[in-house]
Amino acid sequence: METKKISDSQVEMRELVLPNDTNLLGNLLGGRLMHWVDIAAAMAASRHAKSIVATAAIDSVDFNHPVHLGEMVVLKARLTWVGKSSMEVLVEVFSENYLTGESKFTNKAFLTFVALDEHNRPHPVPGLLLETDEEKKEFEEAQKRRETRLARRNNQASNP
Repeated sequence: METKKISDSQVEMRELVLPNDTNLLGNLLGGRLMHWVDIAAAMAASRHAKSIVATAAIDSVDFNHPVHLGEMVVLKARLTWVGKSSMEVLVEVFSENYLTGESKFTNKAFLTFVALDEHNRPHPVPGLLLETDEEKKEFEEAQKRRETRLARRNNQASNP
């Protein structure tokens, strides 16, 4: 099976925070951000798999700083791990004040996707070519998250 570089499928997406995207404090709604995170991650996974993908899990979302009305949200999505038909995607989120040029890291999330064929069944995806020590480290950390996720899922199945 072919392998692809992480850079082959990474995605950068930008959104402007408008009044309808904010809470009463003028900060971006967490649910709206999660929507954008899911879209950016799905685009990166789809580019890698060259197929439709379905969100299988969201392992963690860290909210470090609020994003304010009128700021831009910059979402950077890249694959960190692939299996037979599943892929983990890291999305890093930044706020950008386009008037001052200030950029701030605000959030990150790990999502897992499954590639689907024309019958909505899982199908194999290309391998991941790891080029740097950082990519190798992220891959190993992603494998640990996968093991934790599978153990949690097996525990839930055996204890309904």
